[in-house]
Amino acid sequence: MAHHTHTSGSRDLQMARSMCWHCQSEVSGEYFCDRCVKVQPVSKETDYFTCFGLPRRLTVDQSKLEAKFYELSRAFHPDFYQNKSEAEQTISLGNAATLNTAYRTLRDPIQRAEYLLDLEAGSVKEIRTSPPSDLFEEILELQDTLEAYRASESASEAGRTLRAQLVAEQAALEGRKHEMEQQLQRLFTGWDALQDRGDAAAQARAERDRLLKQMRDLLSNRTYVKNIVTDLVATIG
Repeated sequence: MAHHTHTSGSRDLQMARSMCWHCQSEVSGEYFCDRCVKVQPVSKETDYFTCFGLPRRLTVDQSKLEAKFYELSRAFHPDFYQNKSEAEQTISLGNAATLNTAYRTLRDPIQRAEYLLDLEAGSVKEIRTSPPSDLFEEILELQDTLEAYRASESASEAGRTLRAQLVAEQAALEGRKHEMEQQLQRLFTGWDALQDRGDAAAQARAERDRLLKQMRDLLSNRTYVKNIVTDLVATIG
């Protein structure tokens, strides 16, 4: 694997630790020491975007992400470390595990957005502990209908009526989730454009915070809708 100097922006962190664990020289390359060529552990402070040399954006070139993932997977393959020291074997396995998690996160648009929000403005999961008001009553009513259907004889007229109602509710909720995902895509585009401008003015910071809040709210709402749809599918098939 070729060794490159990491030259991302000042907000990006180095790929590996700043000092080589083996020869104590400064580490400036990706995952390998330039001096002794020993594999270096990924710093715990390194974010998933930086792991793959990507900017912190919500639109990702999937082909580049995949190509970089397979390149690094080969570099840390256990076969290359069979005759290496125990320390090198441990580091390579740890790096491979980190990169697997990073790849799974970044290849999915929703997980990618949730991860970026975690980096930028705190974990999405901590934003809200109850559904927003516009969903709360709808979810309660739907849960009541689900309970009634579960208690009914599915082949009875009442059971068939309840099932038809639930099927209609499922279609409506899936449409709502799709709308949310379209809104999220527009916000992702707006976020990337704002980052590409690199504007540090107060107006740009306010726009950044607005976009983050809107993404947080939409992702949270989408989670509630997705969970109830999952419950519907499990109940009515």
